[in-house]
Amino acid sequence: MSTSTPIAPETHRERRRRRIKPVAAVTAALGSILMSVFVAWVVSLGPLPLAQARKVSITIVDRNGKLLRAYAMADGRWRLPVDAKTDVDPTYLKLLLNYEDRRFYSHAGVDLLALGRAAFQLITRGHIVSGGSTITMQLARLMEPRRERSVYAKLRQMVRALQIERQLNKEQILDLYLALAPFGGNLEGIRAASIAYFGKEPKRLSLAESTLLVALPQSPETRRLDRYPNVARLARDRVLDRMAEDGRVPEEDAAHAKAVPVSKLRKPMPILAPHSADQAMAIVKDATVLKLTLDSGLQRNLEALARDRAAALGPNISVGIIAVDSESGDVLARIGSPDYFDDRRAGQVDMTRAVRSPGSTLKPFIYGLAFEDGFVHPESLIDDRPIRFGSYAPENFDMTFQGTVPVRKALQLSLNVPAIALLDRVGASRLSSRLKQAGANLVLPKDEAPGLAMGLGGVGVTLQDLVQLYSGLARLGNTRTLREIAKDDQGDTLRLLDQVAAWQVGNVLIGTPPPENAAHNRIAFKTGTSYGYRDAWSVGFDGRMTIGVWVGRPDGAPVPGLVGRTAAAPILFDAFARTGKLPAALPKPPKGALVASNAKLPLPLRRFRPVGDLVRPGSEQAPRIQFPLNGSRIDVDRSGGTEFSAMPVKVAGGVLPMTMLVNGVSVGEIDGRRQRLIDPPGPGFARLTVIDAMGAADTVVIRIQ
Repeated sequence: MSTSTPIAPETHRERRRRRIKPVAAVTAALGSILMSVFVAWVVSLGPLPLAQARKVSITIVDRNGKLLRAYAMADGRWRLPVDAKTDVDPTYLKLLLNYEDRRFYSHAGVDLLALGRAAFQLITRGHIVSGGSTITMQLARLMEPRRERSVYAKLRQMVRALQIERQLNKEQILDLYLALAPFGGNLEGIRAASIAYFGKEPKRLSLAESTLLVALPQSPETRRLDRYPNVARLARDRVLDRMAEDGRVPEEDAAHAKAVPVSKLRKPMPILAPHSADQAMAIVKDATVLKLTLDSGLQRNLEALARDRAAALGPNISVGIIAVDSESGDVLARIGSPDYFDDRRAGQVDMTRAVRSPGSTLKPFIYGLAFEDGFVHPESLIDDRPIRFGSYAPENFDMTFQGTVPVRKALQLSLNVPAIALLDRVGASRLSSRLKQAGANLVLPKDEAPGLAMGLGGVGVTLQDLVQLYSGLARLGNTRTLREIAKDDQGDTLRLLDQVAAWQVGNVLIGTPPPENAAHNRIAFKTGTSYGYRDAWSVGFDGRMTIGVWVGRPDGAPVPGLVGRTAAAPILFDAFARTGKLPAALPKPPKGALVASNAKLPLPLRRFRPVGDLVRPGSEQAPRIQFPLNGSRIDVDRSGGTEFSAMPVKVAGGVLPMTMLVNGVSVGEIDGRRQRLIDPPGPGFARLTVIDAMGAADTVVIRIQ
């Protein structure tokens, strides 16, 4: 008979453990499955769409970072880049964080305390009292906008918020939120909203403005200022009440802020320097912020000036203005047209870059080369009398002649004959090559070489190039390529004239008689009027800045009475006045500058003589008609009622034999006493010319009656 060992009864703990093991295994399996599903779901969300979220409107800013112009995004939204530290009022940031996310800097993207509070308030009160979304969660919703509000959507925001916090720091998160937050319509971000609703950057906001901007993103479409200003005001007041209850805002300040009305008007985005902005956009690719050398304050002032003057000058008239810092070559203001959107004035055509006839504005550079060559001085005497260069006979604008005048006066009065006489000596090709060397692009008619006519406007040039040339006079002889995009390197200096010659030109131009009611001897300037009254110019400089003005019709049609002195010069002087600074003094005379009266000049510099008068054997002088005087009126007695009596002509200097011409026809030789009697051709104007054996000549025009 066998015996067996008795089995101990199963304890309660063992029975419980035996029952728990399969449950735990199932639970672990379910947990693992759920975790795998959750991880797979998170992975299925894909990477954060940061690249898309960081897309912003292209903005053009001035030299100080102030907004000149912004371009809407492809879908029409305005979304401007923002830096919370530098672009936004600190008071607004404090109010925003206190109202939306008090623990922004301490949580990891999800604020469990805020979520618990929001859930408790929803359960106990039956409606949403406060949201539990953090700034980061709101950013997640903005990055991936969805219409439905559900547990799934909230869970997605929480996951995305955690991802955002892992990839971005708090400053980057705040900047991105401030750029994406909706403010109604096509406005996104604090900067776009502040500019559109208040007309200013959000750097300095009032309490009423700050709390209004805090309230708008919660329900941007139903609180749009341009549609529902009263709803927006009530939302603002609720923010003020809560901030006052929390002790964040003094109650008295909150009451004052509530009294501020909410405007219904939405302001347009700024469009300063539109032509410069368009040009920068065409040159620089793939940049969201383009910094120009312009000064927004000066740009705004000169745009207003151009708009007012164009309206006063009449319909279809356009005005172009460009102002540069002479030393650096930085463009400080560019006005391509009075109104960018005015089709009648071809507003979108940049007239500062249009090739036009410069009139007399190239004359200072003719004189500058003459000074540089040393055959003339500002106090030298020069003749302004009728003269012919082959088939070309220049005439003055007023069809009169001044006789013998100082070179200084000839340039200040913009006399044509002296300028062409000097250009004939300097050489038109040399003038052309020197101006091109200094950075100006001169446009001649097709298949035409530089000629004397270019001294009076027979060439094409832009206002921009003219201003660059004149800035070279202010810089005492060297130019610098104009720079408008701030990141561009400043170009090398280019030679225009030597220092003494450039200073002499500036010293002459500062004495040019200014427009009516303008101060004398403040601005060195020159005016010009193109053939047929198509273009009026005025370019000037002081010791700091060079400004150029063009006035005319963009289509090139003539405008009767459009003259540089009366149309463009007043705008030039007004432009200098609107810089807000007194004109700076021009540079002092450089070493080697000869400052003397005509009587104290070396003998060869006392009077300019044409090329044929230059070479003289011994002490012989060029011929000079002493009688009759140029421009004189001669009364001649009649003989027999039909014939004029002989008229004497007396000549000084010259090398015998000398030939006498009347209206281009030879009438014989001058006798040994340097006299001759001639038969006047009849009543009216007559041109008398004497040519000596060396080819030197002198001409006078008289009126016989």
